[in-house]
Amino acid sequence: MFSNQFSNRITLSKINTQQSIELDQRRVQIRQNQNGLMALSYIAPVFDIMDLENFFDDVISSEKLTLNISDTGEVKVSYRGMVDGKGKNFPQNLDHKIVLLQKPTCLDERENVQITGFSKFKPRGRIS
Repeated sequence: MFSNQFSNRITLSKINTQQSIELDQRRVQIRQNQNGLMALSYIAPVFDIMDLENFFDDVISSEKLTLNISDTGEVKVSYRGMVDGKGKNFPQNLDHKIVLLQKPTCLDERENVQITGFSKFKPRGRIS
Protein backbone atom coordinates (compact mmCIF):
# COMPACT_ATOMS: atom_id res chain seq x y z
CA MET A 1 0.00 0.00 0.00
CA PHE A 2 1.10 3.54 -0.72
CA SER A 3 1.26 6.05 2.07
CA ASN A 4 -0.83 9.18 1.57
CA GLN A 5 2.11 11.57 1.29
CA PHE A 6 0.56 13.85 -1.34
CA SER A 7 -1.95 16.56 -0.50
CA ASN A 8 -5.35 16.94 -2.15
CA ARG A 9 -4.83 20.53 -3.28
CA ILE A 10 -3.63 22.48 -6.27
CA THR A 11 -2.01 25.80 -5.45
CA LEU A 12 -1.81 28.73 -7.88
CA SER A 13 0.42 31.61 -6.78
CA LYS A 14 1.11 35.03 -8.22
CA ILE A 15 4.86 35.55 -8.50
CA ASN A 16 4.81 39.34 -8.01
CA THR A 17 2.50 39.61 -4.99
CA GLN A 18 2.90 36.16 -3.38
CA GLN A 19 -0.90 35.78 -3.27
CA SER A 20 -2.11 32.23 -3.68
CA ILE A 21 -5.29 30.21 -3.94
CA GLU A 22 -5.79 26.55 -3.16
CA LEU A 23 -8.19 24.37 -5.15
CA ASP A 24 -9.50 21.01 -4.03
CA GLN A 25 -7.87 18.51 -6.38
CA ARG A 26 -10.91 16.22 -6.29
CA ARG A 27 -12.92 18.99 -8.00
CA VAL A 28 -10.36 19.72 -10.75
CA GLN A 29 -9.75 18.03 -14.08
CA ILE A 30 -6.57 18.99 -15.93
CA ARG A 31 -6.12 18.60 -19.67
CA GLN A 32 -3.01 19.56 -21.61
CA ASN A 33 -2.22 19.56 -25.32
CA GLN A 34 1.14 19.05 -27.01
CA ASN A 35 1.77 22.82 -27.18
CA GLY A 36 1.66 23.19 -23.39
CA LEU A 37 -1.81 24.76 -23.13
CA MET A 38 -3.48 23.52 -19.95
CA ALA A 39 -7.15 23.70 -19.05
CA LEU A 40 -8.06 23.42 -15.37
CA SER A 41 -11.75 22.54 -15.28
CA TYR A 42 -13.03 23.42 -11.81
CA ILE A 43 -16.50 22.47 -10.56
CA ALA A 44 -17.12 23.79 -7.07
CA PRO A 45 -19.60 25.59 -4.83
CA VAL A 46 -20.43 29.12 -5.89
CA PHE A 47 -18.46 30.72 -3.03
CA ASP A 48 -15.28 28.87 -4.07
CA ILE A 49 -15.82 29.96 -7.67
CA MET A 50 -16.20 33.56 -6.47
CA ASP A 51 -12.85 33.27 -4.67
CA LEU A 52 -11.28 31.96 -7.89
CA GLU A 53 -12.74 34.85 -9.91
CA ASN A 54 -11.50 37.36 -7.32
CA PHE A 55 -8.00 35.85 -7.44
CA PHE A 56 -7.82 36.23 -11.24
CA ASP A 57 -9.66 39.57 -11.33
CA ASP A 58 -6.50 41.71 -11.63
CA VAL A 59 -4.33 39.16 -13.47
CA ILE A 60 -3.50 40.10 -17.05
CA SER A 61 -2.99 37.66 -19.90
CA SER A 62 0.55 36.22 -20.05
CA GLU A 63 1.24 37.07 -16.39
CA LYS A 64 3.52 34.48 -14.80
CA LEU A 65 2.11 32.23 -12.08
CA THR A 66 3.32 29.13 -10.30
CA LEU A 67 1.32 25.91 -10.26
CA ASN A 68 1.86 23.31 -7.55
CA ILE A 69 -0.07 20.06 -7.80
CA SER A 70 -0.21 17.98 -4.59
CA ASP A 71 2.92 19.64 -3.19
CA THR A 72 5.10 17.98 -5.84
CA GLY A 73 6.89 21.21 -6.77
CA GLU A 74 6.17 24.51 -8.42
CA VAL A 75 5.95 24.89 -12.20
CA LYS A 76 5.95 28.32 -13.86
CA VAL A 77 2.97 28.91 -16.15
CA SER A 78 1.44 31.88 -17.96
CA TYR A 79 -2.18 32.86 -17.38
CA ARG A 80 -4.24 32.80 -20.61
CA GLY A 81 -7.75 33.45 -19.35
CA MET A 82 -10.85 32.05 -17.69
CA VAL A 83 -14.05 30.90 -19.36
CA ASP A 84 -17.41 29.62 -18.17
CA GLY A 85 -17.82 25.88 -18.34
CA LYS A 86 -20.71 24.38 -20.26
CA GLY A 87 -22.36 21.04 -20.38
CA LYS A 88 -23.94 19.22 -17.51
CA ASN A 89 -26.74 20.64 -15.47
CA PHE A 90 -25.37 21.32 -12.02
CA PRO A 91 -27.35 22.05 -8.87
CA GLN A 92 -27.86 25.70 -8.03
CA ASN A 93 -25.03 25.76 -5.51
CA LEU A 94 -22.35 24.50 -7.98
CA ASP A 95 -20.63 26.38 -10.80
CA HIS A 96 -18.08 25.46 -13.49
CA LYS A 97 -15.07 27.54 -14.59
CA ILE A 98 -12.15 26.67 -16.84
CA VAL A 99 -8.79 28.34 -16.21
CA LEU A 100 -6.42 28.37 -19.20
CA LEU A 101 -2.69 28.25 -18.51
CA GLN A 102 0.30 27.99 -20.84
CA LYS A 103 3.25 25.88 -19.76
CA PRO A 104 6.58 26.03 -21.57
CA THR A 105 6.88 23.04 -23.88
CA CYS A 106 10.54 22.60 -22.98
CA LEU A 107 12.18 23.81 -19.78
CA ASP A 108 15.56 24.27 -21.49
CA GLU A 109 15.28 27.70 -23.15
CA ARG A 110 17.93 26.79 -25.73
CA GLU A 111 15.52 24.22 -27.15
CA ASN A 112 12.48 26.52 -27.27
CA VAL A 113 13.04 27.56 -30.87
CA GLN A 114 10.66 27.84 -33.76
CA ILE A 115 10.46 24.57 -35.70
CA THR A 116 8.14 25.49 -38.56
CA GLY A 117 7.31 28.62 -40.52
CA PHE A 118 10.82 29.58 -41.60
CA SER A 119 11.35 31.34 -44.91
CA LYS A 120 12.65 29.27 -47.82
CA PHE A 121 14.63 32.22 -49.15
CA LYS A 122 18.20 31.31 -50.14
CA PRO A 123 20.84 33.95 -50.83
CA ARG A 124 22.45 34.05 -54.29
CA GLY A 125 25.68 32.27 -54.84
CA ARG A 126 24.91 29.70 -52.20
CA ILE A 127 24.84 26.08 -53.24
CA SER A 128 22.51 23.80 -51.35
